[in-house]
Amino acid sequence: MNIAIVCYPTFGGSGVLATELGKVLAEKGHNIHFITYQQPVRLSGFHANIFYHEVRVPTYPLFDFPPYETALASTMVDVVNNNDIDLLHVHYAIPHAAAAYMAKQILAKQHKNIPVITTLHGTDITLVGRDKTYSPVVTFSMEESDILTAVSHNLKEETYKYFTINKPIEVIHNFVDVDRFHRKPVDAFKKLIAPKGEKIIVHASNFRKVKRVMDVVKTFLLINEKIHSKLLLIGDGPERPEIEAFTRGCEDCAEIKFLGKQEQMEDILPIADLFLLPSEYESFGLAALEAMAAEVPVISTNAGGIPEININGYSGYMSNVGDVEDMAKNAIKILESEETHQQFRSNALAQAKKFDIQNIVPQYEHLYETVLSEK
Repeated sequence: MNIAIVCYPTFGGSGVLATELGKVLAEKGHNIHFITYQQPVRLSGFHANIFYHEVRVPTYPLFDFPPYETALASTMVDVVNNNDIDLLHVHYAIPHAAAAYMAKQILAKQHKNIPVITTLHGTDITLVGRDKTYSPVVTFSMEESDILTAVSHNLKEETYKYFTINKPIEVIHNFVDVDRFHRKPVDAFKKLIAPKGEKIIVHASNFRKVKRVMDVVKTFLLINEKIHSKLLLIGDGPERPEIEAFTRGCEDCAEIKFLGKQEQMEDILPIADLFLLPSEYESFGLAALEAMAAEVPVISTNAGGIPEININGYSGYMSNVGDVEDMAKNAIKILESEETHQQFRSNALAQAKKFDIQNIVPQYEHLYETVLSEK
C-alpha cells in the first residue's frame, strides 16, 4: 500500500506514534509518505520506502496568520496525485482532519476517491477541540472521516461525551517498541547520574499545566526524605521556568536535573528506577508505557486512559490527582525493597509487552485493508 501519514512532527505523543507507525509499516513493505511542516523528530536515518513531504506556507503581508491548513490540504492533493496514494491517515484532529476533508473533496472533483482515517489522540478532543472556536469544524471533520479511531477507551468515551457525532469510533491503543526500550542500562551513564547509588526517578512531558510537573517535584522531595534519589526532568514547555525557579529554592535542588528535550529516550529510561506521571489528564500515557517497556515501574494518577496501561499494585501504583503524599508513599513502597522493586520491574515489562508495536500495527493494517475494500 501507498499510505500518506499526516501528523505533528514534534515530541508529543501523536507525532511519536504516527512516526513509529510509519516506520514499522515501511519495514513491512508499504510505501509511507509523511506530510508535515518539518521532519518528524523520530524520523532519522535513511529508509528506502519512507518519504517526507514538507508543507510550505508562503508568507504575504496580507495575512496576519499564515493559512497553514490551506497549504496542508494543497500538499495532500499534490502528494496523492504524484505518488499513487491509496489512503490518508491523519493524526490529531486539529487541523489535520479538516484539511484532509478539503483535500478529499478536491480529489473527488478529479474523480479520485481517497479514504481518510482520522486518529484522535487526546487534547485535540479533550481540550482544543472543545473550544467553541474549533468545535463545529472538529465535529464535522470527525463525521466526514471514513474511519475514526481513538488511542484509548477513555478517549472514545470523552469524544462521545463532548461531541454530537454518530460515527463509530474504533479503539486501537497506543503502542511501544519493546525491543527498542528494553535494553541493558549503561552502568557508566548511571554512575555519572547517581555516583553514590541513588535511585533515579524520571519524568518526561511537554511541561504543560495538565502534566502537573510541580507535583513531580513535590513527590520527589517526599521520596528523597526516605530514600536518597535523583530526579531527571525531561522535556520543555510553558511550566518549566516556574518549576526551575521553585527547585532553585529547594534544599535538595542539587538532586534535580533538567535535561530538556531528548530524542533518544531509549538511552535514558533503562537507567531509571521509577517513572512519575501525576497528570491531571492523559488520554493514554505513552511516556509511561515507554518507561514500562524499559522495566521501569510507574507512579501515576488514575486519570483518563492511564488505568488502561498502568495496573495498580502490579506495574506500579495510581493515586488521585494532586495526592503527592500518596504517590510518594507508593514510590517508597516500591523502592525500599530490592525484591519488591525487581518484581514491579518484571511486571511493568510484562504489561508493556501487551502493547508491543508488533501486536498493534496489524490492527491498523487490517483497518487500511477494510477501508480500501469498500472504495
